[in-house]
Amino acid sequence: MFTRTRTGLATLAVAGAVLLPVATAAPADAASCAHHTVGTCHADSPHPRGATAQCRDGTYSYSKHFSGTCSRHHGVKYWYR
Repeated sequence: MFTRTRTGLATLAVAGAVLLPVATAAPADAASCAHHTVGTCHADSPHPRGATAQCRDGTYSYSKHFSGTCSRHHGVKYWYR
């Protein structure tokens, strides 16, 4: 029984390793954004002057602070800084 349990655990460990996402490094010349908990950095993409984020509903945010950005617009889709 111990061997079967150990084999089952090993199989789960291998399956978990296969399913984990692989982190990729950003190119050295890519612009970067501050660390945010949601949204994706698109600092190099075209956007209105002064916009700090695009909300999930398509509107732009000019918020000076990260907290609460796009809170009434379904959250942040893209960050520009």
